[in-house]
Amino acid sequence: MEERGPWRTIRAEERYATPWISVSHHDVIDPSGAQGIYGVIHFKNIAVGIVPLDDELNTWIIGQYRYPIKAYSWEIPEGGGKRELPPLESAKRELREEAGITAGRWTEVLQMDLSNSASDEEAIIYVAQGLEHHEPMPDHNEELVLRKLPFSELYGMVMRGEVRDSLTVAAVMKVQLMISEGSLLVQK
Repeated sequence: MEERGPWRTIRAEERYATPWISVSHHDVIDPSGAQGIYGVIHFKNIAVGIVPLDDELNTWIIGQYRYPIKAYSWEIPEGGGKRELPPLESAKRELREEAGITAGRWTEVLQMDLSNSASDEEAIIYVAQGLEHHEPMPDHNEELVLRKLPFSELYGMVMRGEVRDSLTVAAVMKVQLMISEGSLLVQK
């Protein structure tokens, strides 16, 4: 029997797997002492998100249709990285692929657990500065739209609820706070 804090796992069994996730069924004893079940989604990659900022405080967002929510979504450049690689390496790859941007300065601004009641998905958010622009190279199965806008406009979109992607919302709020406090080095 495995103990996880006040929980005890009697038995765990993988029920479904893809190259990106696996779903396991757990027979457990909960903190009250009652027997029950728990389903856990394991993410095989770590999520990375990037807020690219130029010297005029412009940023770039990616538009794409998201199958699970049946809706179009505007997001910071983001994606998954293999757990055995440094997350910054994956962030650099995602920014280059999706936005065609490379950066000279990288600042880690946030680590998050994305849905900790049902999954172990974790994310790391970076700000990329000292930008150079190239041709985007999206994956073959991605249909992306790249949009440049002032960071303040993206912040307004988040505040009005026009942007709902969790990585983007959290990243924008944190970066706005850092800009306001002066803790993010911004050249003007």
